[in-house]
Amino acid sequence: MDFRRSEPENLQREHGLDLKLLHPWPGLATPFRGAWCVLRPGDVTDRHQHREQELFIAMSGRAEVVVGGDTHVLEAGDLALMPGSVDHHIQNPHEEDFSYYAIWWDGIMAGEYLAEERPA
Repeated sequence: MDFRRSEPENLQREHGLDLKLLHPWPGLATPFRGAWCVLRPGDVTDRHQHREQELFIAMSGRAEVVVGGDTHVLEAGDLALMPGSVDHHIQNPHEEDFSYYAIWWDGIMAGEYLAEERPA
């Protein structure tokens, strides 16, 4: 068994928010990637798109996910599934931090995972 703590003091500033990549880590192979993310009040992530699907799991606070021209409120307990190749960003116009997990995957990652040799 292996535990990974949130370690808020180890977040790095990237892409308009504070984050920590969670996996993969040495000894853990997964067909997906993930990060712990924190948007501080006033933060806006870089607008982007990517081939991977992405799942946001809101843990605390609230923010707005902007997809194309549509804005959707995301708050603690909510999930948002972002299809691949969709232009999006997240903004926090509120006075409290918004924390969430981001998990992303696609067929290429799954293929790499299946091709890896792992101990039996």
